[in-house]
Amino acid sequence: MHILITGSSGMIGTNLGLRLLEAGHQVFGIDRRVNPWTDRIPTLLQDLSIPQRDFRSGIGGAPYPPSDLVVHLAANAKVHDLVNEPYRALENINITYNVLEYCRTHDLPLIFASSREVYGDIHRYITEETRADFSFTESPYSASKIAGEALIYAYARCYGLRYIIFRFSNVYGRYDNDLSRMERVIPLFIHRIRRGEPVTVYGGDKVLDFTYIDDCIDGIMRGIVRLIHGEVVNRTINLAYGEGNTLIRAAELIGVALGRHPDIIVQPTKRVGEVSYYVADIGRARELLGYDPQVPLAEGIRRAVAWSLEYKRND
Repeated sequence: MHILITGSSGMIGTNLGLRLLEAGHQVFGIDRRVNPWTDRIPTLLQDLSIPQRDFRSGIGGAPYPPSDLVVHLAANAKVHDLVNEPYRALENINITYNVLEYCRTHDLPLIFASSREVYGDIHRYITEETRADFSFTESPYSASKIAGEALIYAYARCYGLRYIIFRFSNVYGRYDNDLSRMERVIPLFIHRIRRGEPVTVYGGDKVLDFTYIDDCIDGIMRGIVRLIHGEVVNRTINLAYGEGNTLIRAAELIGVALGRHPDIIVQPTKRVGEVSYYVADIGRARELLGYDPQVPLAEGIRRAVAWSLEYKRND
């Protein structure tokens, strides 16, 4: 297979690209930054947020090789950052429009990285895919993912786009320590606890569904194969571990893995735009993809810490 990955220099894109290469497939990446972890993924440096009109060879006329499928991961992430800079949410919508027009022009199936953020701050604790209530939208970031999903549904109806939408949930693990670009909670906690610095939890009762990267990539790989072969088409699927954990427990597990007692500062309220409770219903992923996540949080954090320490030694 020939797979085009947008956002190929991010954590999920790097792991997916390497997994595809190891399986003997061809990969072409697009990102606006150089991959900080590997040079094995052929990557075109391009800013996809600029509105374009030419899609004949690639977005904006850029020279893309032929592909069988597009995995669209590129986005401005980090919920609280987009609360402070909402124009970056509009960039997410522009990026998705460009990718959809490229797929329409070349009749390519699409896998889209959506987010559990589309459910909003659900107090009903219902996360079955059809029960997302967009009136619960919490932030510009979540609104940009809702808009991306809506565009995909429209392109499917108007132009016959074939797609799978994955709603990811707090993916963490290998190739996730580029804190100068984005401070994600697990690598940030690893960095601070290793240095003996305090970590701050916004909302002590916050419960999230953490997904180890290998489980996430396994789900995407299954989706790629089934979408290309027409076995699973035009479905929206939660991709997570399916278990809730507090950020306090995550920090404590990092402390155990590092052999340190973490200094945890608990702020009583969450930050604006952030979700305080989410545990995924992964029944559809199990049914349609044979998805069976294998890495609970304690084991995933042990692996994430071990990778981070090894990376520091080799850096």
